[in-house]
Amino acid sequence: MEKSAVFHRPVDNLAYLLDNKTLHIRLKTKANDLQEVLLIHGDPYIWADGEWMHDMERMYLAGTDGVHDYWEIKIFSETNRIRYGFKLISSNEEVIYTEKGFYSTPPKDSDYYFCFPYLHNIDLFDAPAWVKDTIWYQIFPERFANGDPSIDPPTAKAWGSEPPAINNFFGGDFAGVIQHLDYLSDLGVNGIYFTPVFKASSNHKYDTIDYLEIDPQFGDKESLKRLVKECHKRGIKVMLDAVFNHSGYYFPPFQDVLVNGESSRYKDWFHIHSYPVRGGERPNYEAFGFVESMPKLNTANPEVKKYLMDVGAFWIEEYDIDGWRLDVANEVDHKFWREFRETVKAIKPDVYILGEIWHDSMPWLRGDQFDAVMNYPFKTNLFNLLVNESINSTQFVENITRVYYNYPKNVFDYTFNLVGSHDTARLLTECDDNIGKVKQIFTLLLTFMGTPCIYYGDEIGLTGGQDPGCRKCMDWDESTHNLDLKNHIKELISIRKQERLLANEGSVRFILPTTENGIFGYEKFDEKYSIIVLFNPERLEQSVELDIASEQVLVYSDPMSVEGSTLTIGGNGYVIIKSRLT
Repeated sequence: MEKSAVFHRPVDNLAYLLDNKTLHIRLKTKANDLQEVLLIHGDPYIWADGEWMHDMERMYLAGTDGVHDYWEIKIFSETNRIRYGFKLISSNEEVIYTEKGFYSTPPKDSDYYFCFPYLHNIDLFDAPAWVKDTIWYQIFPERFANGDPSIDPPTAKAWGSEPPAINNFFGGDFAGVIQHLDYLSDLGVNGIYFTPVFKASSNHKYDTIDYLEIDPQFGDKESLKRLVKECHKRGIKVMLDAVFNHSGYYFPPFQDVLVNGESSRYKDWFHIHSYPVRGGERPNYEAFGFVESMPKLNTANPEVKKYLMDVGAFWIEEYDIDGWRLDVANEVDHKFWREFRETVKAIKPDVYILGEIWHDSMPWLRGDQFDAVMNYPFKTNLFNLLVNESINSTQFVENITRVYYNYPKNVFDYTFNLVGSHDTARLLTECDDNIGKVKQIFTLLLTFMGTPCIYYGDEIGLTGGQDPGCRKCMDWDESTHNLDLKNHIKELISIRKQERLLANEGSVRFILPTTENGIFGYEKFDEKYSIIVLFNPERLEQSVELDIASEQVLVYSDPMSVEGSTLTIGGNGYVIIKSRLT
């Protein structure tokens, strides 16, 4: 037994509350080292004859990342207090693992064990329940639909009349979105994520000029209010995008600093190193990635903080929005985000706070800052497997298992999963026009843990290269749509809504392929049912042995066959199977 690989701490992703009486406990051990793990647990104050009284329950092996195995269990506590340890069983050894080390027999004193002092309801990770059931649709407002040509920018081109460029406009607006809300409802969408809508000079609007004004090319305040109301009428949530890390170059306070230098009343709104202020390749002020047109805001400054807190509150109070997506969230101080959460949650407790962070995000996800982050590691690993083919399915399962177990389950349930966006080439283009691969990717997206997002137009097979190529005008001519792809996505969304296990309920177990690039997947299960989602990453058909007592095939690609316990899936295929356990 490799004791140096055994790891547990009673915090974050390894021990946390699922509800006010249930504790979720995980343990990491060396991959393929242990045959069995049992949890020893009990109330630290229940003793008899001078010995601590405890129970013992079997943990289940949930997955492996190739280095560690992950074991987990749910424990119901009647007394709200718990001490616990682990009995580790390998082929030739049995060991007790506690907070104070390894022992050959269970210590009789509860003080030796790991401690979760009290199960406080207030310590539950508290994110909006509606998010777990949400299918997001990302809209780049300038390119979705032109519903009111009278407010087009002066240089606007006819809709879709030329390729997208970094500086052209086509007149997309709120009226156009309203006109196509029924299209989104028919697709199954119940959440819209808008890239920025605030006043800015670019077509992407990430260079904010005024955080409290709508860009006139999208409409006025009344048109946004109408849009939100029409969305809510259809059960669609609305999330706006904000950049609090940096402003745009033409943000009036920054312009004041450029003009007045050290005498500007706004000089402390930014991080200015010297005067006069100069841009260039290496500006003498802090900026996002040294980009001179994106000066970094000083979020520790009381005036800046108040201004941005007011922004966060304003759009909720005035327009009843349901969420904030926060750009470059990891470069803003934690204290700011803690106050931001308190501010917006005081107005609307179930508002969704989503941070753009590309790396390990646990420091932001302890319940005092964000509800979720954008799950870029999900997209990276999925594309490395199915698009770039730089990893095999074994490596994919190991990688995604590591990503999943970086967070508590009830945190990962809210992660924002995406396979395309305004910053990436179009999905169909990435897949070299292979619709089979695109359907496989959407199958994984819409059955995986977390909350999925579709980039506008990907559902109909819109194509395009890297930015700005991925920002084409939405094509509203149905005769050009790939209806097979669209109907596949509609079917997946419908099944996700019908089957609670596909919408973040129950537990999960990852399924490793039996060959290097073989069929892989995951199982979602509770006490009564199991749903297994399997994928064939190869171009040729492959088979796998399944031990399923009773089965119902919910979705599958053709060809697919089951003979006895042998399941065969065609190249780049998939299958979703539901079984009754009891």
